[in-house]
Amino acid sequence: LEIARPKGVTVKTEAEALRAGETLGYPVLMRPSYVLGGQNMIIAFSEADIREYMRVILSQNKDNNILIDKYMMGTEIEVDAICDGEDILIPGIMEHIERAGVHSGDSIAVYPSPNVTDAQREKLVEYTTKMARALNTKGLVNIQYIISDNRIYVIEVNPRSSRTIPYISKVTGVPMIQLATLCMLGKKLSKLGYGTGLYKSSPYVAVKVPIFSFEKLADLDTHLGPEMKSTGEVLGIGKTLDEALYKGLLAAGYKMQKSGGILISVRDTDKPEIADVAKAYSELGYEIYATEGTAQIIRKSGFPVKVVKKICDCAEDNTMTLLSSGKIDLFVSTSTKGRIPTEDDVKLRRRAVSLAIPCLTSIDTAQALAFSLKSRYSAFNTELVNINDMRTEKQKLNFIKMQGCGNDYIYIDCLTRPITNMESVAVNLSDRHFGVGGDGAVFICPSSVADAKMRMFNSDGTEGMMCGNAIRCVAKYLYDYGKIGDKREITVETKSGIKKLWLFVRGEKVNSAKVDMGAPVLRPSAIPVKLDGETVIGRNVTVGGVAREITCVSMGNPHCVMFEENVGQIDVEKVGRAIECDPLFPERVNVEFVQIIDRTHIKMRVWERGTGETFACGTGACAAVVAAVLGGHCDRGVEVTVRLPGGELIIEYADDTVYMTGEAAEIFKGVVRL
Repeated sequence: LEIARPKGVTVKTEAEALRAGETLGYPVLMRPSYVLGGQNMIIAFSEADIREYMRVILSQNKDNNILIDKYMMGTEIEVDAICDGEDILIPGIMEHIERAGVHSGDSIAVYPSPNVTDAQREKLVEYTTKMARALNTKGLVNIQYIISDNRIYVIEVNPRSSRTIPYISKVTGVPMIQLATLCMLGKKLSKLGYGTGLYKSSPYVAVKVPIFSFEKLADLDTHLGPEMKSTGEVLGIGKTLDEALYKGLLAAGYKMQKSGGILISVRDTDKPEIADVAKAYSELGYEIYATEGTAQIIRKSGFPVKVVKKICDCAEDNTMTLLSSGKIDLFVSTSTKGRIPTEDDVKLRRRAVSLAIPCLTSIDTAQALAFSLKSRYSAFNTELVNINDMRTEKQKLNFIKMQGCGNDYIYIDCLTRPITNMESVAVNLSDRHFGVGGDGAVFICPSSVADAKMRMFNSDGTEGMMCGNAIRCVAKYLYDYGKIGDKREITVETKSGIKKLWLFVRGEKVNSAKVDMGAPVLRPSAIPVKLDGETVIGRNVTVGGVAREITCVSMGNPHCVMFEENVGQIDVEKVGRAIECDPLFPERVNVEFVQIIDRTHIKMRVWERGTGETFACGTGACAAVVAAVLGGHCDRGVEVTVRLPGGELIIEYADDTVYMTGEAAEIFKGVVRL
């Protein structure tokens, strides 16, 4: 059929195997002539690997035929199809995250294939059709390909069902078993209602993540390779690959920790790629430990790393004692010396299993986990998908982008159309490269106690109690789009209570609004902050690892205010992140860096929990003025101008409440498909 496949030979003796390895060029894939689940398959990187393998195999049966193929580094693609002898139906094309060499049952499979080009997709359909017809297939066929150097090679054709049939059937909605059975009984695909060729794509992204039972299998090396070791699988479905992968990894039992300690020890062939892995985990906040050779590569790439001795080099302070110390939360070990249980790497991987430390034996899996951790998804902000009632097309959402003092949010009208997955929508749309882009999303909902209700979600999907800049934009939307008639005084229900607003209209559109933000909360337990006393005003404490003077205020959201001589010189990301997640603040905290200009003007930068540094924060500006008044820098009952990177807000700390006045501007509106 003129379809490329890796070169290979059949051998019976060790001498023939060594000649084959030299002729084909290392690495090579070795396997018995008949294999189930990849049993006794290995990748040989040298003569020593071939000699060891042949000794093991030939000791069982001298007449074993051994197949040796050139191992090709590349992306593995899997296709499940139904053929009636002539026509073919391909519900979907899957791509493995782990490169070729890891058994398909142990690989994370992604649908639809994210890195396959349109031209390659057409070739895959053509090749699958040719082979299914040539085999006179009536029913199911499973084909596995490798894309190496942009060329497609076929490595395996199975005229049968596969473990991915339930997975792809559920995701696409194509009842593959039913259709294949009808084709086996003589029916034609063209008459069965699903068409032929490549089926229409699903609006979802799905991942199949394998499950392992290493803790129940004594002495089995956890290293993944051509021999299948998984004992089950889970399905993760989401609107994006990030969301689906997070759900799949979480369901598979991975500890989705975004910081901790990681031990890395990789074989020489993986060292050119280890710098990217180290970079990803370093940026997450992991402390990196590595063996000498791996550490040299990481250090040259500019990332901090602590060198750890191997077991064979040191009896005490070595990789084994480090694993047992409690400092390691993740272990990356890609050595393939897994056929000898006494090898250091095998003992380390088994020790990791006994300590319940996730052990990744593929660079690709380690990268996928890092990217998933770096996404803003969590166990609480992913969409719950009813697999019995899945969308057949992407949902269309009308939205309006608005900003107040540079705080830009995506606003969605839920007054007549409820949305149940607000957290997931906020994460998806807030992405400034692949979404609409914003500091978060605000959903405008009906209220029985006010003119409307707003629910505000940060870019990481966490729900905020209140947002001073967003509430003005909610008021603008309600007035400008005729939801409240010509009312100039309105109320909006928030998670921190009902807020009253006064609207300033220019040219029949709201230009700005004044908000009664309510009285500041100063009691530590109500903010909350784990400090004693009646208030935390100008208190010297150790927070974020450094001694600082802080004032803590809640304006619906918790705030930690610090006065600085020059806010422009502050490393807001470093300091803000450290304080946000400090144990002093059980619900995390917004951090304000404030510079006093005079008694009616202050300058401020803000780190918002769940989002990072933003152009402005309305409740933060209120908290900053409250702190300035309590600290004697400004006066109560006097309007103070707060200068922020996104503009200015006018804040007045009156006797029993705080008023905030600022603009509200519409940027654009449109339709987004999720």
